[in-house]
Amino acid sequence: MKVLVACEESQRVCIELRKLGHDAYSCDILPCSGGHPEWHIQDDVLKHLNDGWDLMIAHPPCTYLSRAGARWLHQGGKINQERYAKGLEAKDFFLKLLSANILKIAIENPTPLKTYLLPKHTQVIQPYMFGHRFSKKTLLWLKNLPELKATDLIKDYSPFLPSNTGGKKRGQKFKIKDVVRDQKEASKTFQGIAQAMSKQWTMEVKSGCDANDDGIPPNNKLLGILPNEL
Repeated sequence: MKVLVACEESQRVCIELRKLGHDAYSCDILPCSGGHPEWHIQDDVLKHLNDGWDLMIAHPPCTYLSRAGARWLHQGGKINQERYAKGLEAKDFFLKLLSANILKIAIENPTPLKTYLLPKHTQVIQPYMFGHRFSKKTLLWLKNLPELKATDLIKDYSPFLPSNTGGKKRGQKFKIKDVVRDQKEASKTFQGIAQAMSKQWTMEVKSGCDANDDGIPPNNKLLGILPNEL
């Protein structure tokens, strides 16, 4: 299979796909940090959407779209127009990925600000559903793909991110030695999630199993493990 992993410099998803034998490439404006530049397209991903991909897994920038940035957008009862404009640019980029001429698409992002009116997400996932002892709410927008099934549910978990960006300045301490400490680290896909994406979505694309009459696989529910809104 030919798979594009958009906006990924870490290559975590790309490497997992390669382990399964797929022709996968990460793409980002930054150089890759995953150690395989031969599998990396350092360029604007919008220039490569029509290169014959079977599947795209995208991680578009969320800095200006995320609800975590609400306090920076709304200051003193007014909207920061410069930040709002950047949010609109990010929304346009997100929608271009979602509407790309690729049969099967998955986009992941944190909860967006309602201000930008992004389409309704398909699924909510957490790292603790895939063998990690952290919570970090992530939304998935899926096109012709099933919902991810939890692979290893961890019941004892802690927040991966500090409560907010100003917490450290106010004396908030990191109680877990490997908790995220910067934005670049926060953007990396958890290994368990990368493995689930690579295995579950490529198996679905390859086999077409359980497809409806129109060829679109149904969204598999999480069998009551967790509700859709975590």
